[in-house]
Amino acid sequence: MKIVLDTNVVVSGLLHSFSTSGEIVRMVTLGELQLCYDARILSEYKEVLLRTKFSFDPTNVDDLLAQIEACGFAVAAGPLAKHLPDLDDEPFLEVALTGGARYLVSGNPKHYPGKDREGMAVVSPTQFLENYRKQK
Repeated sequence: MKIVLDTNVVVSGLLHSFSTSGEIVRMVTLGELQLCYDARILSEYKEVLLRTKFSFDPTNVDDLLAQIEACGFAVAAGPLAKHLPDLDDEPFLEVALTGGARYLVSGNPKHYPGKDREGMAVVSPTQFLENYRKQK
């Protein structure tokens, strides 16, 4: 199943490995889920994960990003029909729509107003796991 992970889910998953976000990140690293991405998303992941406040080992960050590139689904995303309230959120929705992702998983689904989602299912980590388990 193809998904897109908002940066906040990746950070939360790495900080709290036994949380729902942690389970989703683990599923991505184990190949159970295919992560859609583009260069903008990888760049944001790297910039945020390397912030000193998180204290992630830069080698581990590079390894995670390399695994995402190797096992994920690279997308050349097209632009949205309408801008989102926060332009920094747009790459995630653009990649989800262009890449054929089933879900965009975000800790802040409200950043993607329903009328602007263009039909994409934007869900919280908890909602995603509930839906995923029902489908299995």
